[in-house]
Amino acid sequence: MSTVREVTINNRIIKFEFNKFAKQANGTVMVSSGGTQVLVTVCAAREANPDTDFFPLGVDYIEKSYAVGKIPPGFVKREGKPSDLATLTARVLDRPLRPCFPKDFRNETVITATVLSYEFGYSPSTLALMGASTALMISDIPFNGPVAGLRLGLKDGQYLIDPPEGSEGDLDLNIACKPDAVLMVEAGANFLSEQEMLDAIEHAHDAMKPLFDMQMEVQKEIGKPKWEITPKAENTELLAQVKEVAEPLLKEFFAISNKQARNEALSKGKDDVVAKLNPDNDPALGAEVKELWSKLKSEHMRSMILKDKVRIDQRGLKDIRPISCETNLLQKAHGSSLFTRGETQALASVTLAAEEDQQRQETLWDSDNKQRFMLHYNFPPFCVGEARMQRSPGRREIGHGTLARKALIPVIPEVSQFGYTIRVVSETLESNGSSSMAAVCSGTLAMMQAGVPLKEPVAGIAMGLVKEEEEYSILSDILGDEDHLGDMDFKVCGTADKITALQMDIKIGGITKEIMREALDQAKEGRLHILGKMNEVISKPEEEVAPHAPRIFKLKIKQDKIRDLIGPGGKSIKKITSETGVKMDIEDEGLISIVAPNATAAQAAKSMIRAFTSNPQVGDVFLGKAVRLTDFGVFIEIKPGVDGLCHITQLSDQKVNNTEEVLKLGDEVLVKVIDIDRQGRIKLSRKEAFGQKPNT
Repeated sequence: MSTVREVTINNRIIKFEFNKFAKQANGTVMVSSGGTQVLVTVCAAREANPDTDFFPLGVDYIEKSYAVGKIPPGFVKREGKPSDLATLTARVLDRPLRPCFPKDFRNETVITATVLSYEFGYSPSTLALMGASTALMISDIPFNGPVAGLRLGLKDGQYLIDPPEGSEGDLDLNIACKPDAVLMVEAGANFLSEQEMLDAIEHAHDAMKPLFDMQMEVQKEIGKPKWEITPKAENTELLAQVKEVAEPLLKEFFAISNKQARNEALSKGKDDVVAKLNPDNDPALGAEVKELWSKLKSEHMRSMILKDKVRIDQRGLKDIRPISCETNLLQKAHGSSLFTRGETQALASVTLAAEEDQQRQETLWDSDNKQRFMLHYNFPPFCVGEARMQRSPGRREIGHGTLARKALIPVIPEVSQFGYTIRVVSETLESNGSSSMAAVCSGTLAMMQAGVPLKEPVAGIAMGLVKEEEEYSILSDILGDEDHLGDMDFKVCGTADKITALQMDIKIGGITKEIMREALDQAKEGRLHILGKMNEVISKPEEEVAPHAPRIFKLKIKQDKIRDLIGPGGKSIKKITSETGVKMDIEDEGLISIVAPNATAAQAAKSMIRAFTSNPQVGDVFLGKAVRLTDFGVFIEIKPGVDGLCHITQLSDQKVNNTEEVLKLGDEVLVKVIDIDRQGRIKLSRKEAFGQKPNT
């Protein structure tokens, strides 16, 4: 018999239905709100793989086309590879749930959230997170929940819970919490202060209380007994032996600031310790020594930070690594920059294009979703010295690129001010932590060099945390090892005064608002330092785009001139596009949108448009064509549908007895307008046009 619970959040009812669907899974729940329904299942292997030294958690978020009554597009009419949005949602589910599993739990676990029905305005991603936590709570899988999540918007000073896509206002906040701590934050913001971000996080956390209460209640009522986890007994004797040999080596090696040299020394040190304590090459003993070495390595780094307030590369807790910036490195890109911070380096390129080059993405709620600004982040294996072939973008690349894009969207100019489609590509050439934040900085520099009139420069910084009981240290501009061995990766992006994006991941059971406040304040100090270094190289956007960049502009002509511009059978407009290479779009009101491949083509197109749409004036010179010969002169077409008479006396300085002596039908001839009478009849002269240049 199924069990149903309902929770009301901001006047919206969220329904949880248990023990009805997929009952062979360890835990399952159907979560519904409005017409959106998400089925969440959790399954775990009964036994852990003895060779696994990490928690193998997999999260799948799957959107079904039938959820909105559509057949998948393409030749194969079924769902295939997850969209970028589905991949990002899977990350949002993984990040807050992973730290809530017990430390010693190593059983392979899979969470699957399937969107079976969708109604616009009822976000399936938050329902999926709540469903995952609730399914884990009632399952027999060990889990230190409950966890709840919300999407929060901010419009006209009012908070919006679960706003429809596109109506978030000044804030789009994804947040996950436990009853007493924040687990995950991901936000795009339209220039909000640190205090405004903290207020929004607190409001969202307070709104989650009914969700926590429901999960605790339903666990007591129908929850299965949790599996017993037997912590691995620690070999204290072996630990003491490893400690005696390893501690002097760790102290020496962690004083090496170069990443590769340090890693090589640590790797060799581990091998030396294993060889010394395992002379008989016992595989089990060797594995145990390696595990203890890793444990001591983590403890040593954390002790350096907490007790000595010194980091791996000998920096202080707030110090930023050396920064260098360069622009205009790539000759054919429309803008480029190289941003280097310590051993992290990002090369950004900018491509400017027409409106038709916007990226189109189909989602459940929008079949023609367009992105005018794109940021693509790449992380090739060579950036960390790995000999591995490159593959298509994975979850890391998609997630980091989306965060960097969120950070820069608020400063992108409006289309009325800058009509280009903009693509930024950030190539991570070297990585030792904070590569996504380097993408934000390099992207800003490259766009300013490309002439994109950004509202303000944006920089990003990654903050870290090492916490033991009540003692903690917050780190600015973290290294890769500080991310790996630390407790938090908190990325903050913004201008000199305001925040534009946030992302926080933790590995412990949550952090308090006080720690978050301190981290935000420290991040602002670091951000201002980075912006100062960037401004030394380029402090404002270039006034003009690169000469080889396309030109996008609009012209307005009178409606009665549209026919003149198009010409008979499209003759005039075809002439303009074929000779200049531009693309043109003419609206009924006479507004012409033009995309030219470069500045020269743009100027040529403008001149030709003016010539075709303007009325001939006395003194204008045209390259016309003889269309009719008479005894008294030649009628010459100077524009499509517009001709004038060149009298026989105006054909040459010499006397002409027969017009055919000078011109034949179809000949091109340079003529000048010498008179236009009251009836609009045009008189032309060939002899007065000698040596002059035509208007077009």
